[in-house]
Amino acid sequence: MKILAIESSCDETAVAVVEDGRRVLSNVVVSQVDEHKLYGGVVPEIASRRHAEAITGVTDEALIRAGLTLDDIDGVGVTYAPGLIGALLVGVNFAKGLAFSADKLLIPVHHLRSHIAANYITHSELKPPFLCLVVSGGHSHIVAVDDYTKMRIIGRTRDDAAGEVFDKVARTLGMSYPGGINLDKAAENGDPLAYQMPHPKVADGPYDFSFSGLKTAAINIIHNASQKGQQVVTEDLCASFRKAVVDCLTENLFKAAEEFGYKTIAAAGGVSANRLLRRRLEEECSARGYKLYVPELSLCGDNGAMVGSQAYYEYINGKTAGADLNACATMSIEIG
Repeated sequence: MKILAIESSCDETAVAVVEDGRRVLSNVVVSQVDEHKLYGGVVPEIASRRHAEAITGVTDEALIRAGLTLDDIDGVGVTYAPGLIGALLVGVNFAKGLAFSADKLLIPVHHLRSHIAANYITHSELKPPFLCLVVSGGHSHIVAVDDYTKMRIIGRTRDDAAGEVFDKVARTLGMSYPGGINLDKAAENGDPLAYQMPHPKVADGPYDFSFSGLKTAAINIIHNASQKGQQVVTEDLCASFRKAVVDCLTENLFKAAEEFGYKTIAAAGGVSANRLLRRRLEEECSARGYKLYVPELSLCGDNGAMVGSQAYYEYINGKTAGADLNACATMSIEIG
């Protein structure tokens, strides 16, 4: 089954063609990063306009690279939740029009489920059940993947997401957008023990995260140094802050794995590209005898291939949509 998959939840216009959920025939991504750098982050209205301008051309390019025409496609998959509502609407409405005009199946896909599905492309042998750490700019979840379309949230952030705090601390340090990537690079040359950082815990949620106080602690170090006319050592602060975030993520993840009996671990989302997180996951899984699956770096960020992979499994489990499909800015991965 060949699925044309569309992703437009944030600032990447992405279209891919995926066969049977695992084989990527094409994967085209047009990023808006350079434009949003001017504002220090994604401007939703600009993102929506750029999606509208790019989506037809990106779709044509995806079909050309796959060596196919629309007649060869069996269905159209599209991210419909969660994300920036204006950006999502561009993709959803384009997909609905395309599916209707070409008489193709329309398959709605949850964005976070797609991130998890990026692992199915990288690792053809991976099958549920497994425990997945889903970490991105807007989400930080520990998800029990019981089946391809049946998922349970074991833990989640109570406030900021891991990617969000990386970006905000990086911005306070004067780094350009996307800050999390730049902070990760700087941290590679720093001392992770140079600055003391809190490791917040949630009293009534043993697997939940809280990153707001950790973010505030790092920003206060920067502001206090500035008020005293002192300089922070950027690489050291980045390394110390990154270590604290990764400590919190991995501690709760492996606590949940032990409690619920999972020996297969996966990671997904933009923050799964973080160098320290990947190293720590490898070390911890190796020490415990667990199997670890992480997407290849090119599939960690938003892309159409991951949507096409998950769309296949949504269709297999009976999920399709009609012309009344709408976009949703927020939606639980359990419902999606």
